[in-house]
Amino acid sequence: MFLAMNRFKIALGREEEFIDHWRRRESHLDSVPGFVRFHLLKGETNAEYTLFASHTEWVSEQAFADWTRSEAFMKAHANAGRSARELYLGGPQLELFEAIL
Repeated sequence: MFLAMNRFKIALGREEEFIDHWRRRESHLDSVPGFVRFHLLKGETNAEYTLFASHTEWVSEQAFADWTRSEAFMKAHANAGRSARELYLGGPQLELFEAIL
């Protein structure tokens, strides 16, 4: 199992707009070989931002790597820069994990 997470710091008061963006997003993941599941996670809120993470599970690191070079990836990210920049406090932080236990 391989996990890929992008962490997002979302400006206070813009959380619902961010969530709505993800609700409307066409991910194209269901058609990708090796994709297991997706979650959008909401973390803690502090004085500056609310933390969110997109979380995908894959059967292997190779399946994830293949997706990043696929047509489905290009389609899923075609509108990546179209959400309001004021939503984000910095860019996403990608974290990759191999499941051990």
